[in-house]
Formats: sequence, structure tokens, C-alpha cells
Amino acid sequence: MARRKPPQSEDLFDVEEKIVEVDVQEEMEGAFLEYAYSVIYSRALPDARDGLKPVQRRILFGMDELGLRPDRAHVKCSRVVGEVMGKYHPHGDTAIYDAMVRMAQPFTMRLPLVDGHGNFGSLDDGPAASRYTEARMAPAALLMTTSLDEDTVDFVPNYDDQLMQPGVLPAAFPNLLVNGASGIAVGMATNMAPHNLVEVIGAARHLIAAPEADLDALMRFVPGPDLPLGGRIVGLDGVREAYETGRGSFRTRATARIENVTPRRKGIVVTDLPYLVGPEKVIEKVKTLVQAKKLQGISDIIDLTDRTKGLHLVIEVKTGFNPEAVLEQLYKLTPLEESFSINNVALVEGQPRTLGLKELLQVFVDFRTEVVRRRTEHRLGRRKDRLHLVEGMLVAILDIDEVIQLIRSSEDTKTARQRLIQVFDLSEVQADYILELQLRRLTKFSRIELESERDELQRAIESLQALLDDPQLLLRLVSDELAEVAREHGTPRRTVLLESDGASGMSSAATAGTGPGAAPVLEVPDDPCWVLLSSTGLLARTGTDEPLEAGGRRAKHDVVVSRVRATTRGQVGLVTSAGRVVRLSVVELPSLPPTAGAPSLSGGAPLSVFVDLPPDETVLALCSLSGEGPGLALGTRHGVVKRVNPDYPGNRDSFEVIALKDGDSVVGAVELGSAEESLVFITSDAQLLHFSASLVRPQGRSGGGMTGIRLGAGARVVGFQAFDPAAENVVVTVAGPAGALPGTGTGSVKVTDMWAYPAKGRATGGVRCHRFLRGEDTLTLGWAGAAPPLAASANGVAVDLPETNDKRDGSGVPAAAPIAAVG
Repeated sequence: MARRKPPQSEDLFDVEEKIVEVDVQEEMEGAFLEYAYSVIYSRALPDARDGLKPVQRRILFGMDELGLRPDRAHVKCSRVVGEVMGKYHPHGDTAIYDAMVRMAQPFTMRLPLVDGHGNFGSLDDGPAASRYTEARMAPAALLMTTSLDEDTVDFVPNYDDQLMQPGVLPAAFPNLLVNGASGIAVGMATNMAPHNLVEVIGAARHLIAAPEADLDALMRFVPGPDLPLGGRIVGLDGVREAYETGRGSFRTRATARIENVTPRRKGIVVTDLPYLVGPEKVIEKVKTLVQAKKLQGISDIIDLTDRTKGLHLVIEVKTGFNPEAVLEQLYKLTPLEESFSINNVALVEGQPRTLGLKELLQVFVDFRTEVVRRRTEHRLGRRKDRLHLVEGMLVAILDIDEVIQLIRSSEDTKTARQRLIQVFDLSEVQADYILELQLRRLTKFSRIELESERDELQRAIESLQALLDDPQLLLRLVSDELAEVAREHGTPRRTVLLESDGASGMSSAATAGTGPGAAPVLEVPDDPCWVLLSSTGLLARTGTDEPLEAGGRRAKHDVVVSRVRATTRGQVGLVTSAGRVVRLSVVELPSLPPTAGAPSLSGGAPLSVFVDLPPDETVLALCSLSGEGPGLALGTRHGVVKRVNPDYPGNRDSFEVIALKDGDSVVGAVELGSAEESLVFITSDAQLLHFSASLVRPQGRSGGGMTGIRLGAGARVVGFQAFDPAAENVVVTVAGPAGALPGTGTGSVKVTDMWAYPAKGRATGGVRCHRFLRGEDTLTLGWAGAAPPLAASANGVAVDLPETNDKRDGSGVPAAAPIAAVG
């Protein structure tokens, strides 16, 4: 089949060409200006009066038209989006839904205007599609749309001139300041921070009462922004600059505190993040910086956020690093601290302007005053119209028979209307109303109702007219309505305002060696300290190497049974009853705050956190691993004494320091200060022996020691200590029955000066130190050391000791409670 040749284009039309020459520069300038004006006025910038962009205003108006009030059920967001897009905002459903979502997010808006139901997103994730979510107006949205039907604002045609929409909403609160705004137009942008409703309304009311108020007076009500999720604002100079000029910046900082995440490790707990910063963003940034080795001292970051306690990020700090210094690194390098730039650009009478705090408040006050005035005029007109009808009704009811006869005798409605106007001197409106009147209204009771309504209308008209005649009365009404809004919808401030970053409050350990304004020391300095062990097995370190005060009573409970000098980044040993020394890192121990008097270990950590021992092995004392000094002295249950040569292995976590015979165990260990100290044994049969430590030859770790005291039949050692002969020392002995269960009997306790006991040679039997009372046959505890002694029960509660007894072999006095330890 042959194909037909397509016709040539010049055969189709006979068109006369017409070319219009235009200047490209002028055309581009005109097109760009039209586009810029459209973006500025119709899309990106909020109106300074109601604080809304056109899309936000149309969403609220559309929801109000649909009747989606807070007391109604939620509807699908796609229905609202379709309604708004089809009638008022033909710019696509995505823009409408995004704006709707933002107005429903409590972490974005300080006072949300949309009550969302479903997944409206989070700081890290976007919302679900509009077909899955539902919404209705929030209570605050009613404040934006109230009185729309009372001619309070001007209405303008929609995009196709088919419907009318409000050019601005009659906002009943300063929405622009309360919820803030952000938008990018052509050649300009706006970025406004949220504020507290109560504070903003307080400033607006003050401006109404004192129009000449300056910025300082207004900032007494509005000291700074109030972000939806709290946090902290650091540095208020930029805030004041923004309130004065409309431009400024401030730093938003997360709320973080340092806690013990485990008994041996500290962590940084973050409970509030800067404005519009999500936890996943922080976690990702921290991990990236740690992997790049730009952020030190962090071992892990865990997100424990839930519905109960809200945001809860735990950043674990490595052992040996100052948590305060790590936190300063986080503020500097991660989104835990962000800068917020204020640019208060809004439309005023259709023109973009940069406004300070007073100008923003003044624009709203003027607008709200105009809204109330127009509302008052509308209500006044409505009541006058109603009064006019009521007065006509009263005239008709007075001569009702004549009115009925007149209507019945009229040929048509038009004639009846004319005759009513002429006979009763009524207006056309009154005549029409009477003609439409129902017969059931023509009763005696209706007349009483009408007269009551007339009187009420007259009073209302007088009140409304007074408002219009007195500007001050009108302003007072505006102020009172604002106060009512603050009472019903106000919430406490959530954001903490700080003049500075608070670095001065950092601990001395974190800032050691730094000058004013310098960064804190990242790693814990290797400062001298004391390591302490309590009777209940708590371990801690002090923040100083100053001598420990032993006098007086401790503020809480527990007693220190062993202490040793060390350095913060050094190591100490735990001496056990099995004759072992377990190595322990000092920096892992909790640091005690400085206190006056004897230290309290209530802030310490239990031994079980640091060392895992068999059930039959206990920790007796602390020792130094420095390899200096006279070394460690040990006393065993069978009366063996040993001085250990301080040549400890440096590559083993634990090692033996004495070779024990079967059935023997270490009952006491002490780090000697010098070879001139004395060693003391106290046995269960109330014998005490002390001799110079120089009489004991140091041995290596594998040595089994030598005889320290000669024990009687069935006796055992219950106490082994060392003391300085030049100091004031005492002996504390506690007696009781041998068969009693531990902690079931108080027994008797005696305190005696050490000088009452003569020194004997090593390997002798010693002298009597306690005379048993009836029912007592053994010493359950023996202790010797510097005065004054402190005693505690098994749970660490303090137990009072009796006065000193001069008799070395005297009897004790009943103890107030079972004594488990003396220190």
C-alpha cells in the first residue's frame, strides 16, 4: 500500500508573522521582581499581625470551615490537604502537608496549632504520608480563628475568584513571637525563635499600659526565647541585640549532667537537646569524631529515650578522663551546642521589615486593638438591628387584633407591608418581620420576653458604645482578654537562660593547670591522693593528699579500716585473707568530695565491682605497689608474722605474698611507714603481744614468714595491726561467748591505752589484755592503733565506745550494739 506524503507545514496555515522586540534586561528584571514579590508576599514570610504564612493561614481557615474543632473527631490529613489545595492554596499537596505537620509538632512549635493523631515525625525522622495521619484543630488554633464571622478582618478572593478567604486571622495571642517562624524568600530570609506565651503576653500588656516603655522594661517580662524542648541558652548579649535591632544570635546548649553510670565509671547524661537537633544526629556525629580520633575519652553512647522519661542519652566516659573536659569537647565539636541566628523579618502592611521586640509587640497590639474594635462595631450593629425588630414586635403585639385585621384585609403581601408601614409607623424591615411572624409568638408571655430582651439589648448597646467612645476602655478590654489567654494556655518556662557558659563552676580537677578561659584538662592529672577502704567494703579515693583528719565523729557512718597513699593514675593492691595481692587501678575508684573531719565513704563503690573473689576469701587491707618503703607486714590466724620485700611483679593482676600452711589465713595486713613501727598481735584468749617491726626480717613473696606470737591451746589471732610508738595509741578489745552466732550478741568492749602493755620479744606469749565476764570465753575482735578509735556495726552504723580503761587486764562494759570493725 502506498503511503501518502505528509503535508508541508506551510500548506496548513497561512499565518502572518508578528515579531515584538523587547529588551532582555528589562524583561528579566520585570519577571524577577514579579517572582520575588510573589515569593515574599505569598509564600515565605509571615505576617507580623497573626504570625502566619499564607499556607498556614489557609490550613487553619480550611479546618475551621470543615468544623475540625478540638471537641470533634480527627479526620484524615489528606482530606484537609485536598480541601485547602482545591479551594485556597493551589501550590501542591506536599507544601500544604509539610506546613500542617510543622504546626502539629510539639518540638517545633511552642504552642502547637494542629492536634495530630499518628506519626507526625520526630527530630530525626519525617512524618507518615497524609493518608495515614489524622488531625484536627488544637485549642490554640481556636484563638487564631475566633470572631472570623464578626467582620474582624478583611476577606480577599481566592486564587480563582470563586471563594473568599481571610487576608489575616484575628489572632488572640502574639503567635509570631510565641511560635517563631522560618522561611527563605528571594533576597531575604526570616528566622525567629519561639517564646513563652505568658512572658510575651505580659510584655504586650505592659506595652498597652505604658506605650513609652523601653526595651529594658519589656525584657523584664521577656528575658529570652523559650524553646519547645527546653535546653539552655548561653550568652544573652546576642538576644538583647536581636530584641533591639531585629538581628542577633545566641547559642543553644543541651542539658547534661555527669553521673555514675556504673560504680566504677562516670558518664554524661543528656536530657535536653538544642532546638531542632535530634538524638540520632548527635550519636552519628559523636561516633564519626571518635572514629576519626578527633574526640577522646568516650567509650560508648547509648540512647535510652522512651515515652516515660523522654530524651535520655548516656555517653560513657573512659576511665582516666575528666567528664567535665569531655563534655566541653562535646559542646565544641558536636550538635550538643548550636548557634541560632535571629532575623526578625516579617510583613508589615505588605512590606517586609526587620523588627525588634517592641516593634513586634506594637504591631500585634495595634492589630488586636483594631480586631476588637471591629468586633465591637459588628456586635453593636447586630444588637441595634435586633433591637429595631424587637421594638417593632412590641408595637404589633400591643395592637395585635388590628394588625391581624389589616393583614387579612390586604390583597397581597406587598399591600399588607405598605399598610403596616403607614398605619403603625414601622420600617420595611419591621413590617417584613411581622409578616413572617408565627402565631404562637402572639402570647402574653412573648410580650414579657420581648420587653426583657429589649432592656437587655439596650444595656448591651450602651456597653458596646462606651467601648467605642473610650479608647482606653477598649485597650483595657484587649489587655484583659490577653490575660485570660495566658491563664488558660500558658505553661512554665522550659529553657534555662545563662549569661555565660558556666565554666567557672567546673571542678578544680578538670581545670587544674589552666588559666582563665583556658580549656580544661582532658585526662585526669596524676595527682597525689589517698585510697580508702571501709569496714563494709567500700572503696574510694580522695581528691587530695592532705593528712586525713581522724578526730571527731563522721557525718554519716562506716569507718576507714585501711588507707594508703597513691596517685590518681597509679595502682594499689588489695590484700586478701588468702595471702594474695590483687592489683587495682586508682583512677577507676570514685572520688570523694572534700569534707571536714573524718572522711565518709558513703559515696564509695563496693569491692565486688572491682574484684571477684571466692566466697571464703575476703579483702583485709590496702597496700602500695610503688616498691618503696619498709613494705607490707602480714599476721596470720596461726600467729605467723611476715614482712614482704616490696619487689612486686609489674605484669600480673594478682600474686601471692605469703606461703600459708594448711588451715591458716591472713587476719591482718598493714603498710608500714617505717621499720621503727611496732607490730601487735591480739589473740582469742585475750593475749596481746607487740614488738618492733625491725625484729622481723623481710622475705620474698614466696617466703612463709616466722613465728610472731606463741599461741595457747585452741587460741587463734583475732587482730594484727601496726602502730607508731611515738604517737598516742589505744587498744580496743571486744569479748563474748565463743558459741554465739556473729552479730547476735553485743558482748563487752574495753578501750585501753597502749602504754599499759609492755613490749615483749617476738615469738613470746604476750600479756593479758581483757578479763572475761560471766558467759564470755573469747575475744571476738581486737584492734590497736592511733586514738581516737571509731567503731561500726556490720552494716556500717556507728557504735559508741566507752571511756579509756587504765587496767590492761580489766573487764569490758556492755557494748551498745554488736561491733564488727574498728578504725
